[in-house]
Amino acid sequence: METKPCPVVPVAILVRVSTKRQETERQVHELRAVAEARKWQVIEVVEEDGVSGAAKDADRHGLARVEALAAAGAIRKVLVHEVSRVGRRPAVVHGFVERLLDLRVSLYWHSQRIETMLDSGKRNPAAGMMLAVLAEMALAERETLRERILSGLEAARRRGRRLGRPAGTTVPPEQLLAKHADVVRLLRAGKSLRDVAARTGKGTSTVKRMKALLRAASGTESAEAAPSRIR
Repeated sequence: METKPCPVVPVAILVRVSTKRQETERQVHELRAVAEARKWQVIEVVEEDGVSGAAKDADRHGLARVEALAAAGAIRKVLVHEVSRVGRRPAVVHGFVERLLDLRVSLYWHSQRIETMLDSGKRNPAAGMMLAVLAEMALAERETLRERILSGLEAARRRGRRLGRPAGTTVPPEQLLAKHADVVRLLRAGKSLRDVAARTGKGTSTVKRMKALLRAASGTESAEAAPSRIR
């Protein structure tokens, strides 16, 4: 008796690019490896260039593209590296997931290796609870980090350190640090540059820049020298 081959499951990979494209290569590589191991077919890799996780639905062209693929029946699953790649606004995250579920499309996030739908096609209650917690944590992390960054930069300014916008960029230091909240969190935890780069999938040059800005804000390095390396 012949065994029927399993049907190929079409999926889309979603990544949110904050600065340079190479910073997402590791994430895309890992998600492609997951798809290959599970016999899923990657239909499209959707990238959002320079979009903040705090952006509203109207500014999330990547989410709109994924939803269009889902509505057209082109995909059955969406793969992301972590929940914060979908967004740091719980309303945006939950709205996106609900719209996917309405279209019978599951969201898989690699950091916890779980997805919103079971093989039976029913909602995964464990994933739903975890998603709610992680979405709130992503928002809280961003707000806490922003407060710490602003406080540190203000203290540095009071000490007479110059923290203006570096040449070649229009992004203030506090926004750069907020954009790379995952890097900042690991650096504060004492992780090495190489370890942080590997965990976040970002380039070591970016990790070094964020470390320099943190040092500048804390007063352990010349603030004028640190931002000058940002490009």
